[in-house]
Amino acid sequence: MTTETMSKSAPTENRLAARQWVDAFNARDDEGEADARTADYIGHAPDSMHLPALDSDAWVAFLGAFVEGFPDLHLDVQDTVADEEMNAQRILFTGTHTGPFRGLPPTGRKVRFSGLEISRMVDGKAAEHWFQMDMLTMFEQLGLRVVPGPRLLPRLMTAPLMRLSKTWRR
Repeated sequence: MTTETMSKSAPTENRLAARQWVDAFNARDDEGEADARTADYIGHAPDSMHLPALDSDAWVAFLGAFVEGFPDLHLDVQDTVADEEMNAQRILFTGTHTGPFRGLPPTGRKVRFSGLEISRMVDGKAAEHWFQMDMLTMFEQLGLRVVPGPRLLPRLMTAPLMRLSKTWRR
Protein backbone atom coordinates (compact mmCIF):
# COMPACT_ATOMS: atom_id res chain seq x y z
CA MET A 1 0.00 0.00 0.00
CA THR A 2 1.42 3.40 -0.93
CA THR A 3 1.59 6.36 1.45
CA GLU A 4 -1.02 8.10 -0.70
CA THR A 5 -3.40 5.13 -0.46
CA MET A 6 -2.84 4.88 3.31
CA SER A 7 -3.56 8.59 3.84
CA LYS A 8 -6.77 8.30 1.80
CA SER A 9 -7.97 5.20 3.67
CA ALA A 10 -7.11 6.41 7.20
CA PRO A 11 -9.89 9.03 7.26
CA THR A 12 -12.39 6.43 6.04
CA GLU A 13 -11.19 3.94 8.65
CA ASN A 14 -11.41 6.59 11.37
CA ARG A 15 -14.97 7.49 10.36
CA LEU A 16 -15.97 3.83 10.40
CA ALA A 17 -14.28 3.17 13.75
CA ALA A 18 -15.96 6.17 15.38
CA ARG A 19 -19.31 5.11 13.93
CA GLN A 20 -18.83 1.56 15.26
CA TRP A 21 -18.13 3.05 18.70
CA VAL A 22 -21.53 4.79 18.61
CA ASP A 23 -23.20 1.66 17.24
CA ALA A 24 -21.73 -0.39 20.12
CA PHE A 25 -23.12 2.12 22.63
CA ASN A 26 -26.57 2.03 21.00
CA ALA A 27 -26.53 -1.79 21.13
CA ARG A 28 -25.39 -1.61 24.79
CA ASP A 29 -22.46 -3.76 23.71
CA ASP A 30 -20.09 -2.92 26.58
CA GLU A 31 -17.29 -5.06 25.16
CA GLY A 32 -17.57 -3.49 21.71
CA GLU A 33 -17.71 -0.01 23.25
CA ALA A 34 -14.57 -0.77 25.30
CA ASP A 35 -12.80 -2.23 22.24
CA ALA A 36 -13.36 1.06 20.42
CA ARG A 37 -11.08 2.86 22.93
CA THR A 38 -7.34 2.53 23.44
CA ALA A 39 -6.03 1.16 26.75
CA ASP A 40 -4.90 4.67 27.77
CA TYR A 41 -8.10 6.43 26.61
CA ILE A 42 -8.79 9.89 28.01
CA GLY A 43 -12.13 11.70 27.68
CA HIS A 44 -12.69 15.42 28.19
CA ALA A 45 -16.12 16.55 29.37
CA PRO A 46 -17.34 20.11 28.82
CA ASP A 47 -15.90 22.56 31.36
CA SER A 48 -19.43 23.31 32.60
CA MET A 49 -19.65 19.75 33.96
CA HIS A 50 -16.64 20.33 36.25
CA LEU A 51 -15.28 16.82 35.71
CA PRO A 52 -11.64 15.77 35.65
CA ALA A 53 -10.28 13.97 32.60
CA LEU A 54 -12.06 10.63 32.25
CA ASP A 55 -10.06 7.40 31.96
CA SER A 56 -11.84 4.30 30.67
CA ASP A 57 -13.42 3.45 34.04
CA ALA A 58 -14.64 7.01 34.58
CA TRP A 59 -16.00 7.08 31.01
CA VAL A 60 -18.00 3.90 31.65
CA ALA A 61 -19.39 5.44 34.88
CA PHE A 62 -20.25 8.66 33.00
CA LEU A 63 -22.14 6.70 30.33
CA GLY A 64 -23.78 4.59 33.04
CA ALA A 65 -25.37 7.66 34.63
CA PHE A 66 -26.93 8.60 31.29
CA VAL A 67 -28.16 5.06 30.60
CA GLU A 68 -29.63 4.82 34.11
CA GLY A 69 -31.60 8.03 33.57
CA PHE A 70 -32.41 7.36 29.92
CA PRO A 71 -32.40 3.59 29.36
CA ASP A 72 -33.53 4.06 25.75
CA LEU A 73 -30.88 6.71 25.01
CA HIS A 74 -29.96 6.55 21.35
CA LEU A 75 -27.23 8.41 19.49
CA ASP A 76 -27.70 9.20 15.82
CA VAL A 77 -24.59 10.31 13.91
CA GLN A 78 -25.77 13.09 11.63
CA ASP A 79 -22.46 14.18 10.14
CA THR A 80 -18.89 13.02 10.30
CA VAL A 81 -15.56 14.33 9.08
CA ALA A 82 -12.16 12.76 9.57
CA ASP A 83 -8.52 12.97 8.61
CA GLU A 84 -5.56 10.71 9.35
CA GLU A 85 -5.65 11.43 13.08
CA MET A 86 -8.92 13.11 14.07
CA ASN A 87 -12.61 12.34 13.71
CA ALA A 88 -15.48 14.76 14.39
CA GLN A 89 -19.15 13.88 14.60
CA ARG A 90 -22.37 15.82 15.00
CA ILE A 91 -24.72 13.67 17.06
CA LEU A 92 -28.42 13.77 17.91
CA PHE A 93 -29.31 12.30 21.32
CA THR A 94 -32.85 11.04 21.94
CA GLY A 95 -34.30 9.23 24.91
CA THR A 96 -36.94 9.10 27.62
CA HIS A 97 -36.20 10.09 31.21
CA THR A 98 -37.46 7.00 33.05
CA GLY A 99 -34.71 6.63 35.65
CA PRO A 100 -32.92 8.90 38.13
CA PHE A 101 -30.46 11.31 36.51
CA ARG A 102 -28.12 13.67 38.37
CA GLY A 103 -30.43 13.78 41.38
CA LEU A 104 -33.57 14.33 39.30
CA PRO A 105 -36.27 11.68 39.71
CA PRO A 106 -37.77 10.25 36.50
CA THR A 107 -40.08 12.66 34.68
CA GLY A 108 -41.17 10.38 31.83
CA ARG A 109 -40.31 13.21 29.42
CA LYS A 110 -38.65 12.67 26.08
CA VAL A 111 -35.46 14.54 25.26
CA ARG A 112 -33.87 15.42 21.95
CA PHE A 113 -30.64 17.41 21.97
CA SER A 114 -27.47 17.75 19.96
CA GLY A 115 -23.83 17.16 20.65
CA LEU A 116 -20.41 17.31 19.06
CA GLU A 117 -17.61 14.81 19.50
CA ILE A 118 -14.00 15.01 18.42
CA SER A 119 -11.76 12.00 18.81
CA ARG A 120 -8.05 11.56 18.29
CA MET A 121 -7.74 8.16 16.69
CA VAL A 122 -4.81 5.75 17.06
CA ASP A 123 -4.82 2.49 15.13
CA GLY A 124 -8.59 2.68 14.57
CA LYS A 125 -9.45 3.38 18.21
CA ALA A 126 -10.35 6.51 20.18
CA ALA A 127 -7.33 7.54 22.23
CA GLU A 128 -8.57 10.96 23.29
CA HIS A 129 -12.09 12.30 23.09
CA TRP A 130 -13.64 15.75 23.56
CA PHE A 131 -17.39 16.20 23.65
CA GLN A 132 -19.98 18.93 24.02
CA MET A 133 -23.68 18.36 24.65
CA ASP A 134 -26.56 20.82 24.59
CA MET A 135 -27.40 20.22 28.24
CA LEU A 136 -29.45 23.44 28.43
CA THR A 137 -31.93 22.05 25.90
CA MET A 138 -31.96 18.68 27.64
CA PHE A 139 -32.68 20.21 31.07
CA GLU A 140 -35.38 22.49 29.64
CA GLN A 141 -37.04 19.45 28.06
CA LEU A 142 -36.98 17.82 31.51
CA GLY A 143 -38.88 20.82 32.88
CA LEU A 144 -35.93 22.57 34.51
CA ARG A 145 -35.14 26.22 33.98
CA VAL A 146 -31.74 27.80 34.26
CA VAL A 147 -31.72 30.52 36.92
CA PRO A 148 -29.23 33.35 36.44
CA GLY A 149 -26.39 33.50 38.91
CA PRO A 150 -26.12 36.29 41.48
CA ARG A 151 -23.77 38.38 39.33
CA LEU A 152 -26.08 38.33 36.31
CA LEU A 153 -29.39 38.84 38.12
CA PRO A 154 -28.93 42.60 38.86
CA ARG A 155 -28.06 43.24 35.21
CA LEU A 156 -31.14 41.37 34.04
CA MET A 157 -33.32 43.37 36.42
CA THR A 158 -31.87 46.79 35.61
CA ALA A 159 -31.91 46.46 31.80
CA PRO A 160 -35.74 46.70 31.52
CA LEU A 161 -35.77 49.57 34.03
CA MET A 162 -33.21 51.47 31.98
CA ARG A 163 -35.29 51.00 28.83
CA LEU A 164 -38.39 52.12 30.69
CA SER A 165 -36.65 55.23 32.04
CA LYS A 166 -35.63 56.19 28.51
CA THR A 167 -39.27 55.90 27.46
CA TRP A 168 -40.35 58.20 30.33
CA ARG A 169 -37.80 60.86 29.31
CA ARG A 170 -39.29 61.23 25.85
